[in-house]
Amino acid sequence: MRLVERFWTTIVYVVTFGSISPQSDQQTPLVTSSDGLHIENAKGPIFKPPGGRLRGPGSDFLCDYRNMVGWSPCSTPDNRECWLRNDRTGQEYNIHTNYEDSNQTPVGIHRTYHMNITDGWLNADGMNFTEGKFFNRTYPGPWIQACWGDNVTIIIKNQLRKNGTSVHWHGIRQWLTMHMDGVNGVTQCPIAPGDTFNYTWRAMQYGSSWYHSHYSVQYADGAAGPVTLHGPSSASYDEPKTPLLLTDWGHNSAFESIWTGELKDPSILLNGRGNVTRYNNTVHNETAIPTPYTITFDRPANNKPKRYLLRIINVSFETTFVFSIDNHLLQIVGADFVPIHPYTNTSLLIGIGQRYHVVVTADPLANPGSPIPKDGNYWIRTWRASCFRFPQSNSTGYEKAGILRYDDNSQALPNTSSWGPNMYGNISLHCSDETYSSLRPILPWTIGPAANGPPDQDGESFAVQLQSNPNIFPLALFSVGADDFVPLQIDYSNPTFLKLGYAGKWDARSVVIPENYTDTDWVYMIIRGTKLNSFSTGAHPIHLHGHDFAILQQIENATYPDKLDIKRDNPPRRDVVLLPDNGYVVIAFRTDNPGTWLLHCHIAVHASFGLGLQILERQKAAQDIWPSLGKSEALQTAQKGCDHWNKWWGDCNNWWNGTGIDSSCGLGNDEFSPDSGI
Repeated sequence: MRLVERFWTTIVYVVTFGSISPQSDQQTPLVTSSDGLHIENAKGPIFKPPGGRLRGPGSDFLCDYRNMVGWSPCSTPDNRECWLRNDRTGQEYNIHTNYEDSNQTPVGIHRTYHMNITDGWLNADGMNFTEGKFFNRTYPGPWIQACWGDNVTIIIKNQLRKNGTSVHWHGIRQWLTMHMDGVNGVTQCPIAPGDTFNYTWRAMQYGSSWYHSHYSVQYADGAAGPVTLHGPSSASYDEPKTPLLLTDWGHNSAFESIWTGELKDPSILLNGRGNVTRYNNTVHNETAIPTPYTITFDRPANNKPKRYLLRIINVSFETTFVFSIDNHLLQIVGADFVPIHPYTNTSLLIGIGQRYHVVVTADPLANPGSPIPKDGNYWIRTWRASCFRFPQSNSTGYEKAGILRYDDNSQALPNTSSWGPNMYGNISLHCSDETYSSLRPILPWTIGPAANGPPDQDGESFAVQLQSNPNIFPLALFSVGADDFVPLQIDYSNPTFLKLGYAGKWDARSVVIPENYTDTDWVYMIIRGTKLNSFSTGAHPIHLHGHDFAILQQIENATYPDKLDIKRDNPPRRDVVLLPDNGYVVIAFRTDNPGTWLLHCHIAVHASFGLGLQILERQKAAQDIWPSLGKSEALQTAQKGCDHWNKWWGDCNNWWNGTGIDSSCGLGNDEFSPDSGI
């Protein structure tokens, strides 16, 4: 039997586009207010997590398991697989614990954070950016930390002048809490200027991620920051470094760039620092160029080099990066929120929204063309992968984004060269995910058969197109069938969360795909990328909210076959996968999380064009959790937020730029937000 006869098929067609306070040395962790941090009466373990900052702001962060009497921390530099151990029984929470099972999650504390989002400006690279939207006036935004099993509340106040906002906690499972996923038009109305929204979720996973605005392309103007959920690791390390955020950067607002098709004077930032003249040597800096972002390793003592944990996150607008450090091998130990069996390489490809945990040993190796320098300074490089739409650099060495030093008193620029041919091969800029067979999860999954698509039917096809018609916006879509051009375009004032009881036909522009199965069933999706002409943009980072998904097959430059060769026994899994250029990917997720979950391309331009859909998972079960406005506090909160939004949005003078637009006000949401809104 052909596999396509057993489940729905998602087809992706890629067509041409039409035109369309300086950061401090370190990220600033947020100060938490918790349900008590008076440790004198504590009975369970309270300890500094091994991934926490060793010195400076935030170094006093503690994991607090006071309610877990009789347990002790068990992570050591030579065994990071263990997290907590019962002193009496020997039971452990460790790298092999099923973190998707709420009954197998440690019992942490409730942490509360406060963040404001405001307009601002930033000199990140020698040229002022005056259209910024920043959390707590920093870029990257404050570092949010929690520990495995904590409950986390983040209170967001919108102090922007002319924008709503919502905040998505990327990769957080949000099990039974879809209303906290932070997608305006899907889980809530936008937070109106002057209004506040409280997000609360449980840290069932551990690892690294990021938070970002989901209000159209707002995050590309600076509304993003790192998240760390402290927990075990599949490889040992001695010392962590603060998260490394990679991004492309321009000097006009992302909102403007999606219309003009131009990102002005682009550059590349590492943790909020770059050099606009290095990316394009015809551009002259207007202000002082910040010193490159620098990390420091200790020189080996007693012939025992330290092992450092790096947490690398791609938060770009539209760029896939290849990351490397001259003369240093990368041991990859985690992909997104999934611990994996370690493997080693000289470089790492990171799609937008993807994260990797990497252990680097302070033991530099000579490589062809690049001997070990005496001064101990090495370039950290972030190349654009070959699937970029971001404007091409005309400068040699544009990828020199940061510096690794063994002497923190040194000010010299490195003179090292990038990795040359070696046992690991050349560094490739080819735009494809890390090797499929390398991403082997520590906690194995066995994927059940596809529940969607009865055997007597050929299944339904989801067609994805990118249009070039300048009179149509949005310009991209996932939709059932390829005949009608109906991109995703959400209604800010009428989120899906408030319509869980709806029994009629959904607005075609909502692109709602029902998936009504049981909590043990699996839904399979085939996503196919077909290059129809030379203007297509190659690989797409596809992100699913509310789930990790299994990657059953991932093939590039291949025609979709009559029969697939899928892997069900512990396949790679994560929450962002690169859809290969002119190929396909088969993913599967378990329908155990009722609600509405966004599936979208994480190239911000494509998401703005409408390249997304909503998966309405087990609608009846979702209704049971959130039955009606009168019986659900969550629905009441959402409705209150919508009332505030509609009051602000209903006054055209609040729209950007606030003048001469009264005649457009009657056109409603389509005029206010002509793109997809996500």
